[in-house]
Amino acid sequence: MKITDYPDLLCFWDFREGSLRSSGRYAYELKGDGVQILQEGPVSGYSVRLEEGQYLSVPRADCPGLNIHGKKAQITVLAWVKRDRKTIIPGECEAIAGMWLESEKKRQYCLFLNLWIHESSDQVAGHISGVGGPTPGEKWCMDASIGQNKVPHEDWAFVGFTYDGYQICSFLDGKPDYRPGRNPYIYEEGIFDAGENGADFTVGGVHRLGEMGNFFCGQIGGLAVFDRALSEHEIANIKQLSNEKIGA
Repeated sequence: MKITDYPDLLCFWDFREGSLRSSGRYAYELKGDGVQILQEGPVSGYSVRLEEGQYLSVPRADCPGLNIHGKKAQITVLAWVKRDRKTIIPGECEAIAGMWLESEKKRQYCLFLNLWIHESSDQVAGHISGVGGPTPGEKWCMDASIGQNKVPHEDWAFVGFTYDGYQICSFLDGKPDYRPGRNPYIYEEGIFDAGENGADFTVGGVHRLGEMGNFFCGQIGGLAVFDRALSEHEIANIKQLSNEKIGA
């Protein structure tokens, strides 16, 4: 079974033959200045390389299928990543992919690494906001599932999260990365409806503090978005598909 055979797949980018256009229900094209495509990756043999400060995006108006919102909304975001160590802003949060317009309090969903909240660093984090702005009573959005184990640098890792309208769960290498009280994380507020002027879909960074930041530095060898919370079994099977590609 291929990744594109799984029900409720919205977009899947595997960067095959250097393409930035997704397969799945929607064919959306990512764009970004000076981004390299490398002939190395765990899914198709290709990956996109993001230097610190680079990112990819699809304008919001051009990707309505990724504008997931609502009280009962569900989502899964999965990515194959190889992290490099950041040198310009070491220790900064690393956004992988989502619709997350922090500057205008129009957060929806985003897969992060290295959030640095709740006594965490370097783990997988699934950020969901039902209010758009900070968590009530907090300076920032604090609602996220945060795993237990660190995502390595300079080696491929399979990361992601699911949200089923009740809880957010972060995954590392095909398994829930359980952490008491933090993963899974109970959250019943749904996903914020940011309207026509909400976030673009961005890969490798988000708009915060009035400008793009929270950059990911390294390679992304595949990125998949579903409008359903995949089961643990499904995510494990998807991980196995990439294992077979690289002979693991």
